[in-house]
Parts: sequence; C-alpha cells; structure tokens
Amino acid sequence: MHTLPNLKLLQVFIAVARCKGYSRAQQTLNMTTPAISGYMSELEAQLGFVLCQRGRGGFSLTEKGEQFYRYSLAMLETLEGWQQQVETLKSQQGGAFTLGVVDATVTDATLDLPAAIARFNQRFPAVFLNLSVRDPNALQQHLLEDRIDLAIGHFPLRASNLVTVPLYEEQQWLYCSPAHPLAQRAADAEEIRRAGMVTRRYWNQAELNKRGFRQGTASVESIEAQLTLILSGRYIGFLPAHYAQGWERQGALRRLLPEHFHFRAPFSFAFRRGRSRETLIRAMREILNASRKTATES
Repeated sequence: MHTLPNLKLLQVFIAVARCKGYSRAQQTLNMTTPAISGYMSELEAQLGFVLCQRGRGGFSLTEKGEQFYRYSLAMLETLEGWQQQVETLKSQQGGAFTLGVVDATVTDATLDLPAAIARFNQRFPAVFLNLSVRDPNALQQHLLEDRIDLAIGHFPLRASNLVTVPLYEEQQWLYCSPAHPLAQRAADAEEIRRAGMVTRRYWNQAELNKRGFRQGTASVESIEAQLTLILSGRYIGFLPAHYAQGWERQGALRRLLPEHFHFRAPFSFAFRRGRSRETLIRAMREILNASRKTATES
C-alpha cells in the first residue's frame, strides 16, 4: 500500500497546476524554480507516475496528472471541512459575538456579507450573533467600549486603540433624480456644486471638500435616508454604486458628471487593539477575507 504524500507536496502540485508552470508558481509559493522542481520530483517518485510535461511545447498535465489534480482538490476540500470541525470541537465556542457594519452593505457583492455570516454560523453554531448597523463614528466608539467585537466599514477617522485592516474600495457616484432640474440639461461642474447637496452626518468639512463641495443643504445618518432625499428630486448626493444600481436601472437615478464627481471609499474591518488572537474575531477576519477574494475572482 502506497504512503500518502505529505500536504506540502500536494500544495506545491496544485499551485503548479493552477499556474500552469513552475516559473509562474514561484510567486504563489514563494519558492525558486529548482525548489518547486524538487518537490514535484519527490511527489512523482512517491506516486510512481509522471504528473506533468515540460518542454518547447510548454507546460501540460499528463492524463494521470489531470486525474490526480482533481483528486487532490477534492481531498483538500474535505480536509478543510475537517479542520473547521476540529476547530469547532477544540474551541467549544459559545457565547455571543457582535458584528458592526455600516448600512447599505447587503447589495455589496464584493463583501458578500450574507455569505460570510452563513459561514460563520456553520463554523460556530452555538454562538449568538448580534448584527449592529451604525455609522462609522458610532462603530468605532462601540469598538473602543467593547460593545462591538468587529466592525466593517469606511473609517475616515483614525483611533489609536483600534486596529484597521484594509479590505477593498467601494465605488461612489454622484446622483440625482430625473425630477431634479439638473437632470433636464447638461450642467457643468460649477452649477452642480451650487445645487442642494445631501451630506452624511458623520462627514466633516474636510470630507465634504474632498468630494468637491463646500457645504450641504441637508444631512442624513444613513444611506437609505440619503437615497430618499435624492429621490425627492430636490437634492443631489453620493451613493455607493452597488446600492444605487437597481434604482439606476429603473431610471429613478441618474449620475451627474461621473468623470468629475466620484470617489472610492476604502473599506476595512476594525477591532480593538489586543483582541486579534480571540477565536471569533480571528475566524470572522478569515471568513471576510475569503469571501472578498471569492467575490473578486468571480
């Protein structure tokens, strides 16, 4: 009976197969080509058959190599589930976990928060989950007070006792309703700046200036409230592209000078300094990173 190859050899093989070559797998594996070649030779010696062919025609898996690749992927997927189950048994994690998030994230496919929460619940079914939707400043304050364990959002202000880890950037455009006077003609940037602007309560003057405006004529605490005022036809305002997409498709929202009025809000997850090793915080961080990568690749 053959001895099963160790996990390192399988990981090297899978990376080589995915990257379609030894040299292309160097960065993924952080190894030199000779080191990769050595691992592959060791794996082929243990298996007793050739996995790939290299030459002038380029890199390709052999027929047995293709089959072994599929078997290896299935085995690693099973192993990952086993590791998660063992982690759950080891931690015997119960209690409660409070996740904070800014509003209007449910339509954000890059984050895919519903999928992340599903994975968290599968991994820790005994944990009582609290989901708290707040503005960025409130989320940071609640983190400092340990009322929230982990928060996701755009955090313009820095807090010395919080660790902030970048996730991705959220695209925002300037919108108006078809009923707004600016939608009836081609307006220039200066005319748009003079229009009634709805701002977010947590934006300071510097944030407003960065968006190209000197002042607002209305203020809101949530993206939903901002959308409501924009749909009234009396205000213009910035909205996340993913949130506005459905209304834009229906013709209820129009972008204003998108080449001029736009910005990307850097999203991060944040937690209080000193809590990074806690099981639930570490697990949610891993799940969010995996969820974001999956959404980006798709």
